[in-house]
Amino acid sequence: RIMNIAQAAAQSGLSVDTIRFYEKSAMLPKLARDKRGWRSFDPPSIEWLVTLERLRATGMPLKDVKRFAVLANSATANSSAAATERLALLKRHQARLKQRRAALDACEKFLTYKINIYRKQVKS
Repeated sequence: RIMNIAQAAAQSGLSVDTIRFYEKSAMLPKLARDKRGWRSFDPPSIEWLVTLERLRATGMPLKDVKRFAVLANSATANSSAAATERLALLKRHQARLKQRRAALDACEKFLTYKINIYRKQVKS
């Protein structure tokens, strides 16, 4: 099913402005346009928007998302070199997420400790 930009935004979880920004930043494959010149989004376009949304939601820096997108949408996207670089970007980001998760787990442990102290004080 072909969608307009508002429908694509609702489906992908991105705002219309973000989709336009991604298009201007060469992060989207060439989009089809209808006879009015409006963008048309097909299911693969929506999947790509969801991919971009997920990468950003995980905290991937915009420059890395852009590099990933450029590599994926280039004429050499299926080359071994492009795939190797995309894999490296994802692995680096995964390592950052693991570090962030460990830091958040330590923070949560600290908060639990403090909450238990205050619970004891409130009960007395």
